[in-house]
Amino acid sequence: MTKTESASRKRASVVRIMVYSHDAFGLGNLRRMLAICEHLLGSWCDLSILLVSGSPMIHEFRLPKGLDYIKLPCLNRGVSGQLSAKYLDTSITDTIALRSQIIQSAATHFKPDLLLVDKKPSGLKGELTATLDYLQRSLPQSKCVLLLRDILDAPQKTVDEWIRWGYYQTLQTYYDQILVVGMQTVFDLVQEYRLPPTIARMVRYCGYIRKRAWDSDHTNLLAQLGLNYTDRLVLVTPGGGEDGYSLINSYLAELAALQRSDNAANGNSERDAADAPMFHSVILCGPEMPLAQQVQLQQQMTHCPNVTFQSFTQNLFDYLKVADVVVSMSGYNTVTEVLSLQKQAVVVPRVRPSQEQLIRATRFARRGWVSMIHPEQESGRSLMQAILTKLASPQLAPVSDIDFNGLLQVTHCLGELISPARKSLFSSLIGVLV
Repeated sequence: MTKTESASRKRASVVRIMVYSHDAFGLGNLRRMLAICEHLLGSWCDLSILLVSGSPMIHEFRLPKGLDYIKLPCLNRGVSGQLSAKYLDTSITDTIALRSQIIQSAATHFKPDLLLVDKKPSGLKGELTATLDYLQRSLPQSKCVLLLRDILDAPQKTVDEWIRWGYYQTLQTYYDQILVVGMQTVFDLVQEYRLPPTIARMVRYCGYIRKRAWDSDHTNLLAQLGLNYTDRLVLVTPGGGEDGYSLINSYLAELAALQRSDNAANGNSERDAADAPMFHSVILCGPEMPLAQQVQLQQQMTHCPNVTFQSFTQNLFDYLKVADVVVSMSGYNTVTEVLSLQKQAVVVPRVRPSQEQLIRATRFARRGWVSMIHPEQESGRSLMQAILTKLASPQLAPVSDIDFNGLLQVTHCLGELISPARKSLFSSLIGVLV
């Protein structure tokens, strides 16, 4: 066998997966897809993954061997829900057309065995349709899989959107499977979104995603924060941060009020000094928070004790592991990671432009997994009282009834879709899972 023939045979044995993650708002979609990619690469041999993403933060993440990415021009959804070009001075129509061509070119040259699509069957504003057509026409052996988080939005709004964009027809025409990283008992996506039987048969509930809990020494992180193992820590993180100012502002305002009360305590003050326990706060405002808002919050911090402020960290999981209480919105990644670590959580869900976080927070709160404060009822005092209550009575969050097998099940389902000639590559994994 010549070197050329050997190299050609090796290339033929490598499975290629292309991952589409549109990422028009926040970091949740990107972090979820990266976790899946990392688990696939750690479970399968001879695997190559190409991630196509519109996230402006993808370059900040450490990528494992076997994973590379193509960066799409950024889009911005904002709190209004209206899409626009984030940085380029181009119309949304021209930006979508450019993104669509880049995606199709990537598929044409990468020739994936499997396309894994995040959330939107035809992509943002249909930008994935040309690629789906190409794969069906030129690579009919390739498989297409849609990955959905547990909750998309309010049922009627989601059904209307799927009808408007023709998602039901797209799924029937191009897709082989739909994987839901959630629990049917928490949110029955098939029933809630009225999926027709032909599509419902494609759905697999995989459970929530839990990242691998690396055994790491947190001494360095605690030392950086000026803490030891006996100190208590409250972590405040609104995810990407584009709409996180209000949450952090409320928290800092009440933290400053507690400090003033503590300093002025004389036995007849409005608040007793005992209500202001010493704890450290870490604020992760999110890289998408406008710089002017970050500056305002940092100025506000000067009136607060024991606060560390950062805009972004690659190691959110490590911060979660050392926290006693986590204050956040109710994004999929943050909440599931908090619960997987059995941390106490106080969540203030986003309610616009999507109801997704409110639905998740409400259903999780009913099960006692988190404490929820509705943003329209939230005040600094109510938020701080919920935090102090959890600090005063520390206990592990109840997670025994939560299915955290999402990464294992997604990996297993994708392995089953690979053609018989390639299944031998995954035999060891499937043998463990079955």
